Amino acid sequence: MGNSDDGRLGFERETLAQRVVFAPGGAAERVGEEVRRLGSRVLLVAAPSEADLAARLTADLGPGAEVVATFDGVRPHVPVPVAEEVRALATEAGADVVLSVGGGSTTGTAKAVALTAHLPVLAVPTTYAGSEVTPVWGLTEHGRKTTGVDPVVLPRTVVYDADLTATLPVPLSVSSGLNALAHAVDAFWGPRVDPVDAALATEAIRALAAGLCAVVADPDDRAARDRCLYGAYLSAVAFASAGSGLHHKICHVLGGAHDLPHADTHAVVLPHVLAFNAPAAPEAARRIAEALDAPEAVAGLVDLRLELGAPTALRALGMAEADIPADAEAVVEATPPSNPRPVHLADAVRLLTDAWSGTDPRGEIG
Repeated sequence: MGNSDDGRLGFERETLAQRVVFAPGGAAERVGEEVRRLGSRVLLVAAPSEADLAARLTADLGPGAEVVATFDGVRPHVPVPVAEEVRALATEAGADVVLSVGGGSTTGTAKAVALTAHLPVLAVPTTYAGSEVTPVWGLTEHGRKTTGVDPVVLPRTVVYDADLTATLPVPLSVSSGLNALAHAVDAFWGPRVDPVDAALATEAIRALAAGLCAVVADPDDRAARDRCLYGAYLSAVAFASAGSGLHHKICHVLGGAHDLPHADTHAVVLPHVLAFNAPAAPEAARRIAEALDAPEAVAGLVDLRLELGAPTALRALGMAEADIPADAEAVVEATPPSNPRPVHLADAVRLLTDAWSGTDPRGEIG
């Protein structure tokens, strides 16, 4: 994590260029302002469930700006045909800016346009997905999800407004928030992790844990939702810098192969990855435990998941046990060399089997 043998700090860090606007209750006004900073001919990307919200946010974009096309065919994991369709629409409409309103799949669809057309993206998140802060893109074809990193897909501007998450049901708030927390945990052993990433990830875990518990207690607590968005942003910044670790590689394998719900998959898998890596990453485990206000990291994460009522088994998400051997082979192939400990095929099979059955991760440490 940047420490030399004599305790001195030494690391390299590249800070991504992005404008971020936290605007509690003010998204409609700020979206128009930010659109005009980037262009005038807007391709609006929003799933049908976000149509009314997107219409309100774009009702008055201001002088010279207009929505020239709308794409609502958002699908999880961005299948290649969906990417091709939205790219063709951007070209036909002559769009010069992409506005995404929604969760991670919506942001990912906008990124698919940016990847080939190099159009700037203005992201307005309605969940805690974090994709809006990373230069990571993902496309799925023939049951396999391919991801990559390209600065051109990093949304140029993000407008955060916790009021836009107010209608997100508690179960979705929990799974989306644990997806954000997974960014923070995975950042601790990402291939480029540095001390700044660790500091951001620690604060992100602290903010998300407190915010999510408050949202479960009172779904209308806007300050709690502010805190969740803040934590989601910090965790994504840490993840974008550190790079994708073992946890996200596993979830990409499972999501691409079985089209599992993205956020729920993260909620299920994360404690098992932490239990596997913690013995080989004691400093990361210490900081995670501290952020969770728990004596031990895995126990703290399991207790949080139970308190939030999050999903605990892949089988409940629709994954078949018979798929584990092939998935385990794909996980071994995808495991980053930087992982704190090597992942052999038997390790991957055990980890996936435990996550599939919902075994208590506290018994898996070591």
